[in-house]
Amino acid sequence: MTQATDHESVSIYQFSDEEIAALMTNAGECVLNWGTKDGWPMGVIHSFVWAKGKIWITFASHRHRASAIRRDPRVSVVVSSSSNRDPEAGPNGQACCKGRAEFHDDRETLTWMYRQLADKVGNGDKEIADDFYNLLDSPLRTCISVTAEKWITFNSFKSAAHRAGTLDESELSAPLSSDTERMPAEMEKRGIKAD
Repeated sequence: MTQATDHESVSIYQFSDEEIAALMTNAGECVLNWGTKDGWPMGVIHSFVWAKGKIWITFASHRHRASAIRRDPRVSVVVSSSSNRDPEAGPNGQACCKGRAEFHDDRETLTWMYRQLADKVGNGDKEIADDFYNLLDSPLRTCISVTAEKWITFNSFKSAAHRAGTLDESELSAPLSSDTERMPAEMEKRGIKAD
């Protein structure tokens, strides 16, 4: 009979709200996921803006995702620190939120969002930012804001430090039911002993 190891329990390595905000601010890309009419999950990589406690994404209003999200606004957004614009700024890991999308087609919101996104992509280069703004500013374009209802996060720094024995136990999160209930049940089903 094989044994499970301590690293199977990962819900103890969650991001704090401040770390989520830092990741969302620093990351350059996200994956927006939605459901199709026939129930298939789909996803597309987007540049995005984290502002006002929401995720802001823009795309052309004739895309299939626009129709799908208007039909069912439940979406998820995944962000990885591998897309960090400044890898030293951290934090390292990933965050996924499930939330609801709201469409914004008024000129004031679109102008604000395009400017935010263009400045983020330009990263201090006004010429690049202005060029990207002009690309975004199209009458076919729409934008959504996603309000998170639940976060699933993984802080890879905490995980590595914990395995190395250098993390203070007070920095661990309370384990979720996936580790306290579902994992023991799955271990029993598979005949795995805890170490």
